[in-house]
Amino acid sequence: MSVPAAVPSVLFVCVHNAGRSQMAAAFLTHLAGDRVRVRSAGSAPADAVNPAVVAAMAEVGVDISAETPKVLTEAAVRSSDVVITMGCGDACPVFPGKRYLDWALDDPAGRGVAAVRPIRDEIERRVRGLLAELGVETAA
Repeated sequence: MSVPAAVPSVLFVCVHNAGRSQMAAAFLTHLAGDRVRVRSAGSAPADAVNPAVVAAMAEVGVDISAETPKVLTEAAVRSSDVVITMGCGDACPVFPGKRYLDWALDDPAGRGVAAVRPIRDEIERRVRGLLAELGVETAA
């Protein structure tokens, strides 16, 4: 199925693409469905998504157990309307005409599910705000 050009494209980037960016991409996909193109990537991707992040997302009915960290590419940035960074600093390429946001969020790496929950909830709040800014209705 092809996605119309009018559909906004959002890229979430963090260092390992194993926590914050995975949660943000999953929430955006869950809430917007096919009304937004969603990608996530990392400047130095981990081998797997953080198990505490997978568990915390499962608690709110979002299954990311099949996701894998992906490497950040210049093409992914170029093809995105909005690029949201989460602690990757200068590793994220910057191109004119793109909207860049930096979400300062605690890194869930090495933390248990209890510590991941507030990060997860803040990411959901910010994703809902982003959808409102983009004028995209939520599906859930």
